[in-house]
Amino acid sequence: LREMLAPGALVILSPLVAGMGFGKNCCAGLLSGSLVSSVQLAISMSNTGGAWDNSKKYISAGGLGKEYVKGSEAHKNSVTGDTVGDPLKDTSGPALNIVMKLT
Repeated sequence: LREMLAPGALVILSPLVAGMGFGKNCCAGLLSGSLVSSVQLAISMSNTGGAWDNSKKYISAGGLGKEYVKGSEAHKNSVTGDTVGDPLKDTSGPALNIVMKLT
């Protein structure tokens, strides 16, 4: 819980500091920039995670040929990609949708 204090303070204090220090136009730019960048990140992370997950299924089904079935180096690499892709697809992309709603 203590590790979440700094990111939470950053989210809350950034618009306040931008607005009070540089004016309302800077605050509006900060908020609109976070909205636009979170849209791009959410779409990219969800699609990337899905692609890595589907690549493992494709390789496991023998889509690359008989020399790249389960146990091959390509399959081992696709398992690593699936391990990275699942959190992207299942958590990171949808979590950024919340950022879009909050801004």
